[in-house]
Amino acid sequence: MADPPPYPDTGVEPDRGSTTGIPRWVKVFGIIALVLVVLFAVLLLTGRGGNHGPGRHSSGGVGGHTPPASITAHGEQQP
Repeated sequence: MADPPPYPDTGVEPDRGSTTGIPRWVKVFGIIALVLVVLFAVLLLTGRGGNHGPGRHSSGGVGGHTPPASITAHGEQQP
């Protein structure tokens, strides 16, 4: 008597997909990273990302910098 086949005859073949492809989690993270890069580029190019850049942090002091509060108007340091 012959041994029964390892898979019963159900009409459905066992899953014999490729085992040498890129893992699914790598593909998912790659797609997420690509979406974030495209979103960042769209926000940057359309100006909808807010007021970002070097001028954002300057308050209009000398050379764009505000002197520390411990320096007087004559350039002398207060105690």
